[in-house]
Amino acid sequence: MPNRRHFLQQLAAVSAAGMSGLSMSTQAAEASGPDRTLHLYNIHTGETVKSTFWSQGQFVDSEIEMIDMLVRDFRANDVIAMDRQLYQDLYELQSRLSPNQPMYIISGYRSPQTNAKLRNGSSGVAKKSLHMQGRAIDIRIPDVSHKDLHRAALSLKSGGVGYYPNSGFVHLDTGRVRRWQG
Repeated sequence: MPNRRHFLQQLAAVSAAGMSGLSMSTQAAEASGPDRTLHLYNIHTGETVKSTFWSQGQFVDSEIEMIDMLVRDFRANDVIAMDRQLYQDLYELQSRLSPNQPMYIISGYRSPQTNAKLRNGSSGVAKKSLHMQGRAIDIRIPDVSHKDLHRAALSLKSGGVGYYPNSGFVHLDTGRVRRWQG
């Protein structure tokens, strides 16, 4: 025969689940989930960052600032706060594909001036690029094929994914879900 305490615990659990729906269980999972660390290398500056940007269910601002600095517009030396969802997406890709080596950053933030200059030299640079809003990043992972990286990025269903096999990188952004090949 179940005791009163056991019954009340079950009733409380059912009530909490019914009242809060998925949001409480999602919050609990995130709060109790593991720390998230990114290992990044900027191919233009030679800088490397290994940063635990997520801990105890929340972003770690000082660690995010280090990543923002790494993915800055190195041409203009401008830094902005990047969209944090990009870092979550990078973490997912790194965890799935190559957790023990750095992800190479080709391009992160671009100032409007840098974007205009790059656009003058290439038809592949968008006039209203999300790079200028801190919402896009171009990456590659050594020893991971561009095709596999592209496939994994598409599986996130998180935003735009551009596939540039001839240039050797994949573009990720936090805009609407879409895909293209450059």
